[in-house]
Amino acid sequence: MPLSLAERASLIEPSATLAMGAEAKRLKVQGRQILDFALGEPDFNTPANIQEAAIRAMRDGQTHYTPPAGIPELRQAVAKLYTDHHGVATDPAQVVVSNGAKHAIHNALMAVCGPGDEVIIPSPYWVSYADLVKLTGAKPVVVQAPESAGFKMTPDQFLGVVTPRTRLLMINSPSNPTGVVYERSELAALAEAVLKTDVGVLSDEIYEQLTYRDAKPTCFASLDPALPARTITISGVSKTYAMTGWRIGWSVAPTAVSKFIGDLQSQETSNPCSISQWAALEAITGPQETVVEMKAQFARRREYVLERIERLPGVTCTPPGGAFYAFMNVSSHFGKTLGGKKIIDSTSFCMAALSEANVALVMGSAFGAEGYARMSFATNLETLEKGFDALERFVAS
Repeated sequence: MPLSLAERASLIEPSATLAMGAEAKRLKVQGRQILDFALGEPDFNTPANIQEAAIRAMRDGQTHYTPPAGIPELRQAVAKLYTDHHGVATDPAQVVVSNGAKHAIHNALMAVCGPGDEVIIPSPYWVSYADLVKLTGAKPVVVQAPESAGFKMTPDQFLGVVTPRTRLLMINSPSNPTGVVYERSELAALAEAVLKTDVGVLSDEIYEQLTYRDAKPTCFASLDPALPARTITISGVSKTYAMTGWRIGWSVAPTAVSKFIGDLQSQETSNPCSISQWAALEAITGPQETVVEMKAQFARRREYVLERIERLPGVTCTPPGGAFYAFMNVSSHFGKTLGGKKIIDSTSFCMAALSEANVALVMGSAFGAEGYARMSFATNLETLEKGFDALERFVAS
């Protein structure tokens, strides 16, 4: 008999963002000129000083196994970042460096969740959250945070779904896919609600340095002295420093949790890439001018995207305060025929946009929010202009 898959194989689906990106690349290979706005990946090259640090590390012989939780220098630098910048006293023992923030989230969920547990996830949410929760045997409890509420979950909503089985609340600000940034006062109210319960928090802060205008990021663990003992903070270098391929993220957690995560990682992957760790150390301790420059370009793109969305018939968008996504409400086109394709939901809208307009977006249903399409504006203005020209023709067809 052929090998059969374990039961857990039915718990997960391929990442929708990566799947749309792969389909766009497949069409490009066929000779189609695809305007790809599916992947959340900066189009900038990794800054030169970070590349040079990696080259130095190789020349200095830093090409061997490292401690499973990361090189001491990087763990110390991350701990100092949270202590000095966020005001959360952090010991290096609380830091575990992983193979990207996604791996850090997986490790964190494996550390504290198991069969019978529940994890509260505000929707819209990043595509991997629910599946990563399911892999632990826990149940994702999705709470709709509608656009009318700014895509933000309220303390009352949180308290309304807490049960004796609730283990974690997952929060993401700035948000993927909406770009929403919770105000500090809003997170403080959520923190107050959390502290009325026994629930912990997993705070995904990977976009923390990418905010616009008056929006300011908040480290959730900094909101109350009692929170660091209840919070696992996730971040990394992928988005801020254009280092997606280097695969370095981290978790900051109570020491006992971090020790388990390090032990788990020792069995799973041994350690993150040694060269990437030295590059990440340069990223967070070296000059930050390139971050300012990249953020300024993202801000210009954001303004252009919002201007063009206003000109798209039947499409609206809550302006993103952070990250580099526009979460467009396309539901007014449901029931119509666009480009010869019947549009019944966000999937059919995005598939028709890809096949008929050569524009790759990601369906809102993948983020737990039917009626929307996510566009990444982590690409140059020329490509954005061509994309919106094509979308204008598509929605008018």
